[in-house]
Amino acid sequence: MFTMCRLLLPSHNKDSLSPFPKGISTIKQLNNQQFNNMYFNSNIKFLRKHRHHTQDDIAFALGMKRSTLSGYENGVSEPNLEALIAFSKYFGIAIDTLVKVDLTGISPSQLLQLERGYDVHLKGSNLRVLATTVNNDNDENIELVTEKAKAGYATGFADPEYIKVLPTFTMPFLSRDRKYRTFQISGDSMLPIPDGSYVTGEYVLDWTYIRSGQPYIVLTQDDGIVFKIVENKIEQEGKLKMSSLNPLYQPYDLAAADIKEVWKFVHYISAEMPEQRENRFREEELIQTVQELKKKVEEIQLQLNL
Repeated sequence: MFTMCRLLLPSHNKDSLSPFPKGISTIKQLNNQQFNNMYFNSNIKFLRKHRHHTQDDIAFALGMKRSTLSGYENGVSEPNLEALIAFSKYFGIAIDTLVKVDLTGISPSQLLQLERGYDVHLKGSNLRVLATTVNNDNDENIELVTEKAKAGYATGFADPEYIKVLPTFTMPFLSRDRKYRTFQISGDSMLPIPDGSYVTGEYVLDWTYIRSGQPYIVLTQDDGIVFKIVENKIEQEGKLKMSSLNPLYQPYDLAAADIKEVWKFVHYISAEMPEQRENRFREEELIQTVQELKKKVEEIQLQLNL
């Protein structure tokens, strides 16, 4: 088994709901990209002047010669991958944005949001490395994140050394052109999918492709791995609305800045048989009755307080 990393840049092909293959740029492909008609040189010059830095300041901070920086700004030379990563980290702006967005044309408020980590496109396109494993035939494995491994995955999801120790397997009925990962879920928030089930997801590179009303596995900043029904408000409000199948759990909002990874639900595996439909209906009726009683109690308490 081999471990590899992929630098991910979003695809702009709206015809595909899963742009993973076309959205991936390997290091070699990225180095071969043409920067003609793109904005990298003007953007780094604009950002340098916006922060009132000299070429000497930037060159010293990035460990390069002033003449090299000048060549980048004037479009005389093209940056390699290491240089792109260095500029992205220094300015705190996604590589995709540095290269493809004319920052001189955005408003001051947009620039301020960008510098605070709120990407212009809100596509989840900040520099991210997807660590993955392949078998001897160079086909992608499906890595398994068990309940015990969740805590480690929350911090090691981009670390090839961590990913390579996860159990792996393959499913012949899944497409070889897409990336999958399986997570063990816990709790009853997504019943009738039982506690302890193994949920497989397809990697979502561009978060604007998230379909409202569909289930997704989301790796978050604070809560780790969550499995919810998602309403996509990324482009309008910069967030996702997360809802459970179990009505006892209230929906909540998740800011785009708190999202690390998104995986589209494909299927789940469980040792438990699904509940009978009749029992489920009775349970839902009971839950609805409890919620109505709770609401009435709250109304009575408000009246007493008055």
